[in-house]
Amino acid sequence: MIEADDVPIRVPAAKPEPIVLEGRYARLEPFDPARHSNDLFAAIVSDADTRHRWLFDHAPETPEALREWMERVATSADPLFHVVVDRAAGRAGGRQSLMRITPDHGVIEIGNILWGEGIAGTRIATEALYLTADYVFETLGYRRFEWKCNDRNAPSKRAAQRFGFAFEGVFRQHMVVKGENRDTAWFAMLDRDWPRLKAGYDTWLDPANFDAEGRQANPLRFA
Repeated sequence: MIEADDVPIRVPAAKPEPIVLEGRYARLEPFDPARHSNDLFAAIVSDADTRHRWLFDHAPETPEALREWMERVATSADPLFHVVVDRAAGRAGGRQSLMRITPDHGVIEIGNILWGEGIAGTRIATEALYLTADYVFETLGYRRFEWKCNDRNAPSKRAAQRFGFAFEGVFRQHMVVKGENRDTAWFAMLDRDWPRLKAGYDTWLDPANFDAEGRQANPLRFA
C-alpha cells in the first residue's frame, strides 16, 4: 500500500481474467470463436464498414474471416476480449475488450467496442458497461477506468459521457490509424466516482424502469 496525499492507494490492481460476467439482460463471455463467430457476424454485418470506421480492425467480409480474427485475438491477455450476449435471445450481439492494462498504476481502459444494432443503445449495452466497470473497480481494485476514442467519433463521445465518464481533453496527433491521423478524446471514471455512478446504474437497470417493449421510463442519470 502506498500513501499519496494522505489517501491510501492500493496497488497493484489484479489482472482481469477471461471469466463470465452475468447480468440481468447481458452476459459477458470470453471469446469462443467456434461458438460465437456466426452470431457475432450476423449482429455486426449490417452497415459493417460504418461500424468499423473508428476501430483498429477492418470489417470482416465473411463469418470465416471473423472467426479467423477471433482465433488470433482470443488468447490475448491485453486486450482481453469478451462478447456481449443478449441473454433473452441467447446469442452474441457485440464485443468489447479491456486493454492498456496497467496494474502497477491501477489504470485500465475499455475499448474495441462494437455493439451490433440489436443491442446498441439498449439496456443490454448499458448493462455490459456496468458489469465491466463493477468488475474493474470492485473485484480487481483499479483506481482509474478509461474510455478513449477518435475525437471525430461523436457517437462514442456522447456514449462515454452518458455512461458517466468525465471528459478530460484531447491528445492531438496521438495516433495514425488506418493511414489517418487520430486526435484522441480522453474520458475516465475513478474509483471514488463508482459508488455514485453505480447507484445511478442500479436505478436505471431496474426492470420497473422499462415497459414491455424495453422502453425506458426515466433516462440514465447520476446524482
